[in-house]
Formats: sequence, structure tokens, C-alpha cells
Amino acid sequence: MGAVDPVDRRYARTMSEYEPSPWEPVADHVERYLATNGEDGFLWEGGEVIILTTTGARSGKERRTPLIRVTDGERYFVVASMGGAPNNPNWYHNMIANPSVTVQDRSEVHHLVARQATAEEKAQYWPLAVAAWPDYDAYEAATTRDIPLMICERV
Repeated sequence: MGAVDPVDRRYARTMSEYEPSPWEPVADHVERYLATNGEDGFLWEGGEVIILTTTGARSGKERRTPLIRVTDGERYFVVASMGGAPNNPNWYHNMIANPSVTVQDRSEVHHLVARQATAEEKAQYWPLAVAAWPDYDAYEAATTRDIPLMICERV
């Protein structure tokens, strides 16, 4: 028997510990997306959506969040914009505490490890994010914080 990939082990451990978002529109979007492998929920407000699964930094429970799909074909990039709010979203803190994540892109499930982009990487990949969701530039202009760009990749 071969070694178990730590990303897969984390995913298997948390599958039974899922806690839906308390915000009903988010919980409903995730449920519809997963039930249809993205047939319902992949397109949203003119953008394409993935489902990001993180492990709660404090609760240890599995959290799922629909986010704009940004990819270069090898990696996924998620933007912690929260619409330009003054604080980072909860899923960002989850990724920092527990970088093993899952991205569901329609029917494809990817077990990845997340890290925050360096300033140079953010400058390089930010145009991909803006191409996928043009409002990201407006969100960054609306806040005093530096909006984190997270890179999710295979290891």
C-alpha cells in the first residue's frame, strides 16, 4: 500500500464535518452546484464559478464557498476581495490556517494546496482575475487593504 497524500487524507476526514454557510443564498448556491456538477450555478452574474472547500480555522469544519473561477490551466487563483470590504473573508483565514483545499470546477474535483501570492506574483496574475471578473479592480480601489490573491496548486 502506497503513501497517502495528505491533501486527500484531509479531504476524507472533513467530508462528514461539512457545515453549510449561515447565509442562505450561499448555502443554496453550493447545494445546487454540487447536486448538478455545476450545471446549475457555474454561471453567475456573467462570471464562471468554482466551489472552494476549506477547513475552518477555528471550527475545524468543512466550509464551501462559491467563488469566481480564475485559472491559468494549471492553477486556480482565488481573490479575497469580499466586494472591497475592509476585512478579508473568512475563507481566506481558513486557507492561511489550513492550506489544503479542494476546488470543484463543474464535475472536476482538484485537491490543492493554497498559498498567498507574493507582490510580484499578484502583479503577474491579477490581470487573469480581472479578465474573469472586471469588478476586482473596483473592489481593490474601494478598500484600504491589499486584497490577497491566493494561488491553489498541486504539490
